[in-house]
Amino acid sequence: MACDLTKGRAVPCKDVVGGIRAVYFVDYGDLGTITLTNDEVTNISGTFSAYQYLVKGNSSFEQTFNSSRDNGTTFFTQTLNLTLTKLTKEDNKELKLLAYGRPYVVVQDYNGNAFLMGMNNGAEVTGGTIVTGAAMGDLSGYTLTMEGQETMPANFIAGATTANPFAGLAGANDTIVVGSNS
Repeated sequence: MACDLTKGRAVPCKDVVGGIRAVYFVDYGDLGTITLTNDEVTNISGTFSAYQYLVKGNSSFEQTFNSSRDNGTTFFTQTLNLTLTKLTKEDNKELKLLAYGRPYVVVQDYNGNAFLMGMNNGAEVTGGTIVTGAAMGDLSGYTLTMEGQETMPANFIAGATTANPFAGLAGANDTIVVGSNS
């Protein structure tokens, strides 16, 4: 049977940390053919631009199992919560475009992992705020929630590096567009 277990799991070492360091947005459809080997992205055939957003602090990535015995279905909800500091007219424009589209999202954590969110269906902006804050120490910036629904968890990307999450993918013809300090 295809759903038989294949291995156990020991208690791992305490050598990891939480948090995400960057996200990369790629227009839906631009990745071309995505090759998976053992549920890991091992190649991408497309020519694309990946727009890098460095994040720190309150941003997070979470995946939820959704399974129904009655319906015989299982899917995974991939949720990205971003906090982006500082309001700018340029960011207003870009975040509006992000909300209109359904990009692929690569989430890079502080442990050197990169995950492809929305591999088959893209990721949708489901909510967010543009906030000035009330007190001097409050957030003046953006919060954004994105969600993807897929038949499997977000896949690890093989050979990802801190400088380029697509570095290990021989067929990927990527251009990383790094943001500026506004």
